[in-house]
Amino acid sequence: MYRQLIIFTDLDGTLLDHHSYSYAAALPMLEKLQEHHISVIPNTSKTFAEVQQLRNELALQTPFVVENGAAIYIPDGFFDQPPADCELKNGYWRKAFSRERNYWLELITANSKDLDGAFKGFSKMSDEELSLATGLSTIDASQANDRQFSEPLHWLGTEQQKTLFSNRMKSAGANVLQGGRFLHISGQSNKGIALRWLTQEFSRQNTNTQFKSVALGDSFNDNDMLESADIAVQIKTSKHDFPKLFRTDAIWQSTKMGPKGWAECLDQILTQELQI
Repeated sequence: MYRQLIIFTDLDGTLLDHHSYSYAAALPMLEKLQEHHISVIPNTSKTFAEVQQLRNELALQTPFVVENGAAIYIPDGFFDQPPADCELKNGYWRKAFSRERNYWLELITANSKDLDGAFKGFSKMSDEELSLATGLSTIDASQANDRQFSEPLHWLGTEQQKTLFSNRMKSAGANVLQGGRFLHISGQSNKGIALRWLTQEFSRQNTNTQFKSVALGDSFNDNDMLESADIAVQIKTSKHDFPKLFRTDAIWQSTKMGPKGWAECLDQILTQELQI
């Protein structure tokens, strides 16, 4: 049976530099992966519009996961057969794991009446405010706010208020994830669920191939993905120590940050797993 890797990657702070959003240091490795027909799957908190732009820049033709696992988009024709339990929308097969954004906006309002000023959601921020909060251009900030399934919050209050609010939202059925910059509110979906589903679909569509999943991420909201993959890669960051994982096997930790660390670990993994 043919052996192949699937690369699931976070973007900000991993494939992209945390400050500049540059992917230049990862380009030689991306070319090598493409040469060996290894799929690179963005698995990110970013929106459909944001990932579309990046895929166009990098000439990626692969599926991708948006809004912390809320939905998977698979280009029509990527697989020989239509993927299971998906709907075809604008040239993509979409598998959604979360309710839509408006539901979470109403839930946030209902559970934060005594927390005025403790946070500001993307839906309440102008493109200019988002640009200042993220370091993105106003055009890119607008794409970041084009969300379908979730609401990121710029937390301004205390940690005690954050814990209170998070517990309320979890009790109401929401998933609360602390990302690199923002607190993300969505349904009971995560990057790990999306990774497992898509890996299974790769296997279902390619019965003569044994796939091994590799997940790369730098932040706490990547843990579900890292726990679910066959190989977990933690990318070094200046913001915090490597997040604690429950697993104890097949964990790689980069010595470099961002896309340099991304390329560093993948180079070693390709040598070990595929001898390339």
